[in-house]
Amino acid sequence: MISQSIFCKENDGEAIDLYTCTNKNGLVLRMINFGATLLSLDVPDSNMKIENVTLGYKTPYDYLAGKSYFGSTVGRYCNRIASAKFSLGETEYTLSANDGENHLHGGHKGFDKVVWDAESFSNGDGSGINFEYESVDGEEGYPGNLKVSAKYKLTDNDELKIELSAITDKPTTLNLTNHTFWNLSGVAREDILNHELTIFSEKFLAVDNGLIPTGELIGVEDTPFDFTSFRMVREEIRSIPIIEGLPQGYDHCFVLKGNARKLKPAAILRHLSSGRKMEIQTTQPSIQFYSGNFLDGSQVGGGFEQYYGLCLETQHYPDSPNQPIFPTTILMPGEKYSHLTVHSFSTV
Repeated sequence: MISQSIFCKENDGEAIDLYTCTNKNGLVLRMINFGATLLSLDVPDSNMKIENVTLGYKTPYDYLAGKSYFGSTVGRYCNRIASAKFSLGETEYTLSANDGENHLHGGHKGFDKVVWDAESFSNGDGSGINFEYESVDGEEGYPGNLKVSAKYKLTDNDELKIELSAITDKPTTLNLTNHTFWNLSGVAREDILNHELTIFSEKFLAVDNGLIPTGELIGVEDTPFDFTSFRMVREEIRSIPIIEGLPQGYDHCFVLKGNARKLKPAAILRHLSSGRKMEIQTTQPSIQFYSGNFLDGSQVGGGFEQYYGLCLETQHYPDSPNQPIFPTTILMPGEKYSHLTVHSFSTV
C-alpha cells in the first residue's frame, strides 16, 4: 500500500512530495522527492513494537538546509575525490570543493539537494517509488548529461530494495549510494555503540589525514577494523588512530568478499536489547562504515549527538578516478550503470 501527500514547499514554491509505503507486516517506509530521501523506516522489535530505526531532521525545512545527508541518495560521486579533480584521457575536470580542498558526496549541490521526478508503484510483493533526475553536463564540474534512476521498494518479505542506475552521453565518473543513518534501538533512544556488527570483508582502505585513500589495502586481522565476526561498535572505537582535527571513529571503506558484480552479503547489524537485525546484500564492491563521528547535537546534524547513528553505504571505492589500481568508476556512453542493495529486517 502506498500514499502520497505534500511534505513542504521549496523557497520557489515547488512542492516536495511525501510517499508512504506500508507492507502487509506493518513496516512503513517514508520518502520525499527532495534528494530522493528516506525519511524513516518503521520496523518491529522482538516484542512486535514497530518504531523508526533511522535518523532524520525535525522539520521539513531542515532537510532543505541540512548538511548531514540523512537518508539521501548521494551522487554524482559519493564519498571523497582528492583535491576535487580527476582526469579522463587528456582532460582534467575540476569539481566543487566542499570538504576542505576535496570533493565530497557530489559537491555543494549534489543529488541530495535537488528535487527528483517521482512515480509510485505497487506490484505483487510490495510497493515503492521510482525517482528520476537528469544531471546536466557541467553540474558541479562533472562531464556529460546523466540520467539517473533511484528505485526504492518495501517488500512484503520485510526487505528494502534499492536499485540505482544511470546512463550518460559523455564519459564521466559515477558512484551512487544511499546515506541512511541507522539506529536499531528505535527512535534513537540510545547511541549505536552497543550495536553488534559483522562486515564481510578481510581488507579496508588506508586513508590519509583528509580521509582520502592512500591506495593501500590493509588486512583487518588484529586491528580495530576486524568485523569478520560480530563485534560491538564500542569495543575498539577508541583504538582507532586519531587524525588531527577530526573526531575519532569509523569512517572507512571495507572491501567486500565475493564477486564485485554479484549480489552478496555485505554486513549484518543487530541490537540485542530490541532484538532487531538488519542484513545487507549488494552488488557493489565495497561498503563504507561511518559511526556518526561528526554528529554534534547541532541543528544541521538533526540535534543528534556523536555516535547516535551509523551508516553502511554500499559503493565503489573513494577517489577511484585518481587511483588506477582501484576498480573503475568510469561510465561510457552506451553503457548502463546499475547496482542493487537489499536490506532485510528480522529479529534475533
